[in-house]
Amino acid sequence: MRKFLLIAFLSLPYWVEAQETDTVPRRRRFYEAEEDSVPKTDIIRVLKDAFHIKSGNFPKKGRGGVYYSLLPAPSTIPGGGTALVTSTNAAFYLGPRRTTNISNVSFSPSFSFSGRFSFSFHSNLWLEGNYRNITGDMRFIVNPQYTWGLGNGVPEDQKQLLGNNYFRFYQTLMRKINKTLLAGLGYHLDWHTAIRIKDNDSVSLPTFVKYQYGTTPGQHTVSSGVSFNLLEDNRNNSINPQEGHYANAVLRLNPTFLGSNDNWSSLYLDYRKYFHYGPSWSQNVLALWGYYWTVLGNKTPYLDLPSIGWDPNNRSGRGIEQNRYRGKALINLEAEYRRDILPNGLLGFVVFANMNTVTQPDKYWFTNFHPAAGAGIRIKFNKRSNTNIALDFGISKHDRIFYIDLGEAF
Repeated sequence: MRKFLLIAFLSLPYWVEAQETDTVPRRRRFYEAEEDSVPKTDIIRVLKDAFHIKSGNFPKKGRGGVYYSLLPAPSTIPGGGTALVTSTNAAFYLGPRRTTNISNVSFSPSFSFSGRFSFSFHSNLWLEGNYRNITGDMRFIVNPQYTWGLGNGVPEDQKQLLGNNYFRFYQTLMRKINKTLLAGLGYHLDWHTAIRIKDNDSVSLPTFVKYQYGTTPGQHTVSSGVSFNLLEDNRNNSINPQEGHYANAVLRLNPTFLGSNDNWSSLYLDYRKYFHYGPSWSQNVLALWGYYWTVLGNKTPYLDLPSIGWDPNNRSGRGIEQNRYRGKALINLEAEYRRDILPNGLLGFVVFANMNTVTQPDKYWFTNFHPAAGAGIRIKFNKRSNTNIALDFGISKHDRIFYIDLGEAF
């Protein structure tokens, strides 16, 4: 039944948009068509006006410049507590705006007084004409996080704080193989060290999670592999999509001859669809997202198993603490409605809902769905790249979590 729901969810956009036109007219409509009678503004514009700073006009065609967004702010972190998070995003075009998606790179260091430190660098580059796409993801995290075990997990009062240091290096290169589809290869490295339950010597991690791979206290795990990727992305802007769709399939193989502890593989399928209503200059969007993530084989390290909040951008399951549900396979479905509050686009709001299910510990059968919902405020930081400051509050059965980020969750 759950597999049928996933297939129906991922197929719905095709039924609705069966006669969709190609990507160039869509992008042209958003950048060059009808103009709003109310001039758009953002925090940068407000500050320039307040301090009487003059700047040049934004080019309507061509590559343009680099559009920066910066967010230093405290935020709730996995494992409990608050961290100072500094997010910097730079968006730019590597080709004509009519035919080339916007590229962006982001840098996000954070630290907390409870012992968590992270350093991450992400890149998503679209070369001229979208003939090449290069993505990168590098992270180093001193990463104490709670764990509940597999499936539905243990009750809240029995969760354990799991310490580990984590290094990630992902790099993928894809090229266009037809009008909208890209294919390519990637390299992926996940390296966990100092794995142990913190502050509780009476609990053994393998016994607690009832899983033997990657749970020996103090050991390190290495997952080093290559991936085969297919991508179709006709969104006008990946930072804040207004319409279009995104489909991605990643088959990852982790052989021991590349350094992995054991041979294992995984499959990740991701689909997103965006419906825009009303004038092109207004924010009035219904966004849908679904992904299926599964491991293939029985020797995947515990910390590399599919887990909520560990999608490529760590943005799924708002309202549910990262790691709360983990298994050999995971299905996640999300929906969000986005709307302007002010005609000039400076303020907006979102409402969202999501639900996920993971496999049970002892068999490949899914648990019940775990729902969450919430709402948020959007503050336009940079209207040139359409980057928002996202302030979200999500709730679920066990959690109440506040989030602050640059850009949309998906």
